[in-house]
Amino acid sequence: MTTTLAASDPRAEHRRDLIERTLVTAMTINPLAAMDRSQLVAAVARVAARAVARPRPLVRRTAKMVAELGAIAVGTSPRAPHVTDRRFADAVFHEHPVYRRVMQAYLAWREALVGLVDELDLDPKSRARGRFALTLWTEAFAPTNTLLGNPAALNRAVQSRGATLWKGARNMIGDWADNGGMPTQVDRRLFEVGRNLAVSPGQVVFRSDVLELIQYAPRTPTVHERPLLMIPPQINKFYVLDLAPGRSLVEYLVGHGFSVFAVSWRNPTAAQRDWGMDTYVGALREATDAARAITGADRLNVLGACAGGITTAALLGHLAALGDTRVASATFPVTVLDTSVESTMDLLASERTVASSIARSRRRGVLSGNEMRRVFAWLRPNDLVWSYWVNNYLLGQAPPAFDILYWNNDATNLPATLHAEFLDIYLRNSFCHPGTLDVLGTPIDLGKVTADVYAIGALTDHITPWQACYRTPRLFGGGQTFVESTSGHIQALVNPPSNSKSVYLTNDAYGADEKAWLAGAREHRGTWWEHWRQWLAERSGSRRAAPASLGSDAHPPITPAPGRYVHQRA
Repeated sequence: MTTTLAASDPRAEHRRDLIERTLVTAMTINPLAAMDRSQLVAAVARVAARAVARPRPLVRRTAKMVAELGAIAVGTSPRAPHVTDRRFADAVFHEHPVYRRVMQAYLAWREALVGLVDELDLDPKSRARGRFALTLWTEAFAPTNTLLGNPAALNRAVQSRGATLWKGARNMIGDWADNGGMPTQVDRRLFEVGRNLAVSPGQVVFRSDVLELIQYAPRTPTVHERPLLMIPPQINKFYVLDLAPGRSLVEYLVGHGFSVFAVSWRNPTAAQRDWGMDTYVGALREATDAARAITGADRLNVLGACAGGITTAALLGHLAALGDTRVASATFPVTVLDTSVESTMDLLASERTVASSIARSRRRGVLSGNEMRRVFAWLRPNDLVWSYWVNNYLLGQAPPAFDILYWNNDATNLPATLHAEFLDIYLRNSFCHPGTLDVLGTPIDLGKVTADVYAIGALTDHITPWQACYRTPRLFGGGQTFVESTSGHIQALVNPPSNSKSVYLTNDAYGADEKAWLAGAREHRGTWWEHWRQWLAERSGSRRAAPASLGSDAHPPITPAPGRYVHQRA
């Protein structure tokens, strides 16, 4: 079983919220073009130059801050942290006069500096970059990141007679040696793929240089005749779809009589630098051939998750160009194909950041999974860096033990060619302009895809905005269904019925106006998994006896699930 805090423990709810904020960027392509240090410095310099050139906002902000610092000094300031800011949850910050003043002074300084950016005459991109850079800087200087400024850490050090400081130092030395100097986010000792993660029974029934195809063992006497092929993103391991017992989408589906296959991508090295969209779509064609041959079905259903949905859409467009109707339906959880919807990361991206990122991956042959992980961390420094800094080093504690965090840290690489093609698709918005993207010699026009499409958005997803996910079905020529989860990015994907707080929205009037759709949507208690299961069953054919064994004569079992590729390290 997965090691977690008890569901009734209030710390568990906070941890789950923290994990969601931590991982909200983990399955989107936008951070593939990250700002480097020189660009962060340039962003701050641009803000400073504008503030000097037009000093009124600077003077006004400075005067306001000085006045508030005076109120803080005499104890009359009402300044308090935001309710979601857990850094200052310790009662000492509110009861001790010195710590209260330190906290208030820091919050006033941070608001003055970061808020100044919004008052300057800057273009949207410069404003977003400046705010991002200054946020990184100000959050690094939070008093809670120091021993003396963190009363909980100081108290533990005194009570333990310095033992927590020794443990913290040991944790830091270990991270410098084994984690690139970044605080470790998860206690890896408690998890193992194949032991308490990715444990649904199955067999690898097809293997190529690019992927392994896993067929899962049925758990019901009969199964739907038409199989489902699950396609994960290339930038993450597949087992987010088979995370742990009770939280596994694979387990849920086989328990309801579906014949389930999943792709497990090979973790590429510099030797695979030339692998691009053609390589991956060609491999998926082979996987669909194998799944149909094993089950005897002419057609199958597919699910393309997040960035995996981009490859899935390219596959569907390629098949449509050939007149191949092997795919009956396609499901796209939190997947953006129309990149015209503005997001925070759109503002941070630029031609320079894209060119720099592509050049770096071309030199190395891959975009390193560990490098992406560090980029993701600095996108949310409080949640991904400083909270673990405090926990591991100042408090001298082991990092938390959560399966989703282990998965997030199980990094994968991206081939340089596919990296560049992903960014090109993103910048050119290729799926919205038929014929601008060619795959395996065929022009891609999603409007020619007649398969029914089901898409899921996440209402609080700040990286793949639900408004962009809403547009995904509209690009296709078949039936169109959109469902909204009220959670965030990862919680929308890992959303088992056992989660009593799950809520989703539906509206049969799916039109061009996403606001009108939301205004007229009906709320349902439960998870979209249940709604989708019914939709999928209607497109999965009749039931027949479950197979007595996995694979076939042409595709015999190779090795038990979760296979070999999932164990490859970045």
